[in-house]
Amino acid sequence: MSNNRVIGLAAAGALALVLSACAEEQSKGYVLSESALQQVQVGASQEQVLVVLGTPSTTATLKGDVFYYISQKTHRPVAFMNPKISDQRVLAIYFNGQRRVEKIANYGLKDGRVFDFLNQATPTAGQETNFVEHMFKGLLSTEDE
Repeated sequence: MSNNRVIGLAAAGALALVLSACAEEQSKGYVLSESALQQVQVGASQEQVLVVLGTPSTTATLKGDVFYYISQKTHRPVAFMNPKISDQRVLAIYFNGQRRVEKIANYGLKDGRVFDFLNQATPTAGQETNFVEHMFKGLLSTEDE
């Protein structure tokens, strides 16, 4: 084997090692703690939720207030490539008119559809579903890529 070929193979191997070492996974937004979630129960006050979970990523008014805590995991296979979202979750805390927790949902994608991992159900049609699906819009359209 010639020196040029050995040097070329060594350089290619080193480049592959460097590029694979650059793969990176990163979490952004609200990182859900199971112990914190266990402290938030149906019937808890809005103030208790704020103390335990902190300020929500966004809020909405759908037959009462809703707090949304949004998190994303991104993966960048190579340092110079744009990161791709590998997982997104939306923790939704629904309040009734008395500002008490009425329902808790942890939305994510399962089989290309929005799915509530706490209640093991796909949300039903309506204003709530449209709002939650909008948060996953970019992921739903790129799921098949």
